Amino acid sequence: CNRLHDRELLAPMDLAFAPGQLHAILGPNGAGKSTLLRLLSREWPSPDGAISFNGRPLSAWTAQELARMRAVLPQTHALAFPFLVTEVVALGRLHAQTGTRSEERAIVSAALAASGADHLASRLYSQLSGGERARVQLARVLAQVWTEVESGPRYLLLDEPTAHLDLAFQHACLRLARQWAARGVGVIAVLHDPNLVLSYADTVSVLCCGELLAHGAPQQILQPDLIHRVYGLHAKMLDAGSGTPWLAIS
Repeated sequence: CNRLHDRELLAPMDLAFAPGQLHAILGPNGAGKSTLLRLLSREWPSPDGAISFNGRPLSAWTAQELARMRAVLPQTHALAFPFLVTEVVALGRLHAQTGTRSEERAIVSAALAASGADHLASRLYSQLSGGERARVQLARVLAQVWTEVESGPRYLLLDEPTAHLDLAFQHACLRLARQWAARGVGVIAVLHDPNLVLSYADTVSVLCCGELLAHGAPQQILQPDLIHRVYGLHAKMLDAGSGTPWLAIS
C-alpha cells in the first residue's frame, strides 16, 4: 500500500506484470491508477520489498539501471526550455547510450518514425499541439528502451498514452504498444476506454477507490455488471463479428 499525509492512497494488492504483454490499468478518476504507476516506476517510494522488478526488489536497482530497463510516459508533457523535437527524444537516451553518435541519431529518428512524429523532427517542441507533443513524448520513451539490456526484460509505463490523440492515433499508439509487447517488452498502460482495453490489452486491472476490484483477461473482466459497479453506467456486450467484443454504454 502507499500513504500520503497519513491517508491511504492504495490498499494492499497482489499484482504481477509479465514481459511480452500489454497490461491495462482501468478505473474512474481518483481510483489510484497513476499512484500505482508512480510506485511501479519508483517515482514514489514504496515499503522495502513491496515491489520487485526483474527478480530483485525495486529499491535495489540504481537509477541508471532502471533508466535502461523501463521508461515512463507521464500524463503531462510540458517543457520550460525551447528544445527541438529531436532534442526532446534524445533526452530518453541520456542513460541508455551504447553506440556512436550516428547510431544514437538513428535511434532517435527511428523512434520518431515509429510514433508517427518524424515529420516534426525539426520543429520546436513548445510550438506543437497537445497531440503532437504526446507523440513526441511517446518517441522519447521508445528511444529510452530501444536497445536490449542483459539485466532483464524492458518495460514501458504509459500514463494515459491516448490522451490528446485523435481517434486514428489512439489506435496507432496501442497498435505500437502491442508491437513492442510482441518483441518481449512489458507494457503497462493507464487507459480510460474499456473498448480500447478489449481491443488491445492482454490483461486488465480494474481499480476503484484505491482498491483492486478485478484482474484478468479483458473479455472476462469487463462485463456489464462491473462497468455499472465502477462507473454507474449501463452497458451491453456486443459482437461486431470481428472476434473482439465491445461495450455499448448507455
